[in-house]
Amino acid sequence: MQNNFTPTEFIAVVNQTLEYAYSAVLVTGEVASFKVNQGKWVFFDIKDEESSISCFMSVWNLRVPLEDGMKVTVRGVPKLTKWGKFSLTVDAVKPVGEGSLKKAYEMLKKKLTSEGLFAVDKKRPTPEDLTKLGVISSTGAAGYADFIKIINARWGGMKVQVAHTQVQGLDAPDQIIRALKYFNEKSEVQMIAILRGGGSADDLSCFNDEALVREIAASRIPVITGIGHEVDESLSDLAADVRASTPSNAAEMLTRDRVAESEKISRSMRRAWQSAIQAIERAESENNRKVKQICEGINNKYIEPMLKLNEEKITKCLDMMKDTLKKLNDALSQKMKLLDVLNPEKVLSQGYAILAGKISPGELIQIETYKNIIKAEVKTVEERKNE
Repeated sequence: MQNNFTPTEFIAVVNQTLEYAYSAVLVTGEVASFKVNQGKWVFFDIKDEESSISCFMSVWNLRVPLEDGMKVTVRGVPKLTKWGKFSLTVDAVKPVGEGSLKKAYEMLKKKLTSEGLFAVDKKRPTPEDLTKLGVISSTGAAGYADFIKIINARWGGMKVQVAHTQVQGLDAPDQIIRALKYFNEKSEVQMIAILRGGGSADDLSCFNDEALVREIAASRIPVITGIGHEVDESLSDLAADVRASTPSNAAEMLTRDRVAESEKISRSMRRAWQSAIQAIERAESENNRKVKQICEGINNKYIEPMLKLNEEKITKCLDMMKDTLKKLNDALSQKMKLLDVLNPEKVLSQGYAILAGKISPGELIQIETYKNIIKAEVKTVEERKNE
């Protein structure tokens, strides 16, 4: 059964069929007849040796420079225009092959450099007190795993917020842009790290996307990139505030080495200890000097005069004591002489006698002479009369 369509109906049915069968197709070929119309629309053909397909896209979707002869892969939806012409409505273009990749890179680099997008004076350093980090990467990639391993092995304690994205292919730039916007608008991270391990030039070409490069340059939060290997350079690297050669190198740049920091602290403590010891020794020496100076001043002003005065007083006291002792000695000598005179033995030797007993008639008395002791009876007692 044959259907009868109007041209408009037929085009609509064909487009519906094409959209159902090919919601999006990738076509790789050489660019030809490239032109931009009214600054809004882009027209070009993509061809191989035998065939050519017309392509149409918005200038806003064109995020890599194109010119005739470049080999590209386009993603688009096949459509039949109202004029009956078949074309691809393209939403993404990616250069393919070393020559085309290099050409697109150099063209876009020249354009963005002239705008000052890569100016060195716009670069911001890594925050010194970095504790909150935003990471944009594929969490299944080896580069991301190496980054996290090194982050944890070095200083530790950093809070890492991860946005999982593709890091190659046509969809990667938009996913990374959305992650950048999220961190800038809704997160409190202090720095953003964009990470991707090594790969071919084609794999890394998504980081030369113009919209992505501009988003990195416009980020209010500093951005560090660790993309590919050391020899690889992308326009995203040039737009970033800090460029690391690899994801591992980015981890090293963002964190302090635990062992190195420990040694640094130990050295600082040793230096501080030595400085303290030297300061104490200097203070002690200065104090000793001042104490000696003070002591000499006190000695000269107070102690020596006091000692001299005391010495005079002591000498005077000693002289007084000598006089007193002499007087006492003389008095003692006089008393000794008197005692010698009064010594009973000496009195007896001179012919005197000592009488002991009751002096009454009939009583016994004892008479002691120098040589004898005599016992006698009292016969009479008469009172002696003084003439």
